[in-house]
Amino acid sequence: MKKTLAAVLLTALLSPLAQAADYVIDSKGAHASINFKTQHLGYSWLTGRFNEFEGTFSYDAEKPQAAKIAVNIKTASIDSNHAERDKHLRSDDFLNVKDFPEAKFVSTKITDKGDGKLEVAGKFTLHGTTKNIVIDAEKIGEGDDPWGGYRAGFAGNTEIRMADYGMKEILGPTTVLLELHVEGVRQ
Repeated sequence: MKKTLAAVLLTALLSPLAQAADYVIDSKGAHASINFKTQHLGYSWLTGRFNEFEGTFSYDAEKPQAAKIAVNIKTASIDSNHAERDKHLRSDDFLNVKDFPEAKFVSTKITDKGDGKLEVAGKFTLHGTTKNIVIDAEKIGEGDDPWGGYRAGFAGNTEIRMADYGMKEILGPTTVLLELHVEGVRQ
């Protein structure tokens, strides 16, 4: 009886851990993107993306608040669809990719808002400065893929101020809106 009770307790304690799965963000298959937009002189929107990034997350649909996320972004991969502007964005005036080749996000807390909505709090490091940010996210879906794997997908958005990360605001106060699309392949 003692062995059976011990086995039941051990199973109960370990089963929440066994349900969480680790995922690799499918940036190589182009099933994930980090996009941005910011106003240009207050007259129009400048849009772009970061072409090179990688990351992982753990996720359990029964316990979304236990999820963990880590993403690294190569800042030199910024792409606004204009080579001269991209060169300027990589310069010391903005991203200074020579001194700060990576940006990084690491989650610190996930709040389940219900109905697939999540609030993802974490530390975002850009231009050598780390700040707390919150990403409003939603689960898009999860399930088997046609190649025998299993995938989970999410979307989210947040905004940052360039000045908060030590970057010049050459054209006045500049807010950058980040739009994130993440599809992970379970490992």
